[in-house]
Amino acid sequence: MKYFFAKKTKSRLTVPKNMRSPFGAYVITSGDHIKIARQACEGGARIVQYRDKSSSGKDMLKIADKIRAITKKFNSLFIVNDFIDIALLSGADGVHLGQDDVSLARARKITPDGFIIGVSTHSLEQALEAEKKGADYIGIGPVFATPTKENYDSIGFSTVKEVFRNVNIPLVAIGGINLENLGELIEISVENIAMVRAFQENTREKVKKVNFLLRV
Repeated sequence: MKYFFAKKTKSRLTVPKNMRSPFGAYVITSGDHIKIARQACEGGARIVQYRDKSSSGKDMLKIADKIRAITKKFNSLFIVNDFIDIALLSGADGVHLGQDDVSLARARKITPDGFIIGVSTHSLEQALEAEKKGADYIGIGPVFATPTKENYDSIGFSTVKEVFRNVNIPLVAIGGINLENLGELIEISVENIAMVRAFQENTREKVKKVNFLLRV
């Protein structure tokens, strides 16, 4: 395998004290969120993101509380997608914001020191902007076409390579990734992989496989 970005990336990373990078499989829950979170942690996931587009705020908090308990047991980081209030109320380690969510600057004003804030980006310009404004890590994608990011065209490998060359904070590749195409990302030294659909079944075993392939 080729690792022509690995040395540069590892030497330049700026990682929050409560983040360990590389962290390999970045598990985003869907469907049975609690089951996926539990199996992900059992499989060795260092980060679990709770992503819920349909539940009420009350139900989201109940689910988040349960996932928080699971991640604490396994010493894994817990990130909530979009909802800062749910993240804070459940005692999550951080929140992940999209381009259309509250700004990173405003999020910093209402979150405690050490709170992790990740940002979804879809271009080199957005990635550089997120880094400049203080994001702790970024998601970059969608690498491949995916129904979970239907409003965005796939960015392709050229953009992923550009971002890896120019951004110094941890990067998580996302979008249409599965065990069949993961090797293409390993070839460009991607160390952190987010999946949604691919982790819906056999979560525990897939997390172990991804972490093994990424050597984390």
